[in-house]
Amino acid sequence: MKLDYGALRELNPKLIYCSISGYGQTGPSAELPAYAPVIHAASGYDMAHLSYQPGRNRPDYCGIYHADVLTGVYAFGAISAALYQRHGHQKGQHIDVSMLESMLSLTLNEVQWSQFEVTAPSRPMFGPVETANGYVMVAIASEKTFQGLVTASGLPDWIGDPRFAKYPDRRANWKDLMEGVETWSRTVTTEQCLAELNSHGVPCSAYRTVCEALSDPQIAHRGALAEVEDGGGTFKVMNLPFRMSGTHVSAGKRTATLGEHTIALLRQSGLSEVEIAGFTGKPPVAEHR
Repeated sequence: MKLDYGALRELNPKLIYCSISGYGQTGPSAELPAYAPVIHAASGYDMAHLSYQPGRNRPDYCGIYHADVLTGVYAFGAISAALYQRHGHQKGQHIDVSMLESMLSLTLNEVQWSQFEVTAPSRPMFGPVETANGYVMVAIASEKTFQGLVTASGLPDWIGDPRFAKYPDRRANWKDLMEGVETWSRTVTTEQCLAELNSHGVPCSAYRTVCEALSDPQIAHRGALAEVEDGGGTFKVMNLPFRMSGTHVSAGKRTATLGEHTIALLRQSGLSEVEIAGFTGKPPVAEHR
């Protein structure tokens, strides 16, 4: 259609043009078709995730498309940087964003491990801790949070236990540590478990549905949801996940319906009512002289 960057740059040298594709605009894989689930597999992300699921060898099914969202965020950052650069040199540029490379950026440890001989992962295998009526995620990555966890679990003497006193030993005996914690956590409800852990400064959360997460008072406090109206009624959308002291970043109050502004834009382009009718299939509006 001759709408590539090379053609359009001739018309507007200040144009910032962003291309998002599975593998990038050049190279041996550039023409391969791709959707997010394919990129999840191609990037090694799925197998990296599987390596943290003991006793499993079949990759998960994909229902949440990280690659689409993540690559869009990288595109947003690149476009913002290009706009800033244009203030200086008054020139546009072509931005080429690869979904494959975007997903690889999520596996920072694995990218390093793949280059060297590594005997074991160097980070804890965080997983669910069972309670009397559900599960809680606990993440401890410092001495303070470790001490808080064992104290909350009724095991304060484990702070000096040689199996757990130092981080490397703790990693080597991670299974014993978690089994000890669950001896306590299985006797209390999820709510009681969270209350005790939070009182000792242990990073933790219940496993929530998205609906439950959206009902969190923190979400309401932050104004994370905005009500939007379109031709079908009203609904809520997520605002941007950041706030700026000098800029309004909330979603607009109304979303246009499909084709709502088509005729107005065609008129602005200088087309006659007869020409517009040819595009839209609607009878031309009588022109007033």
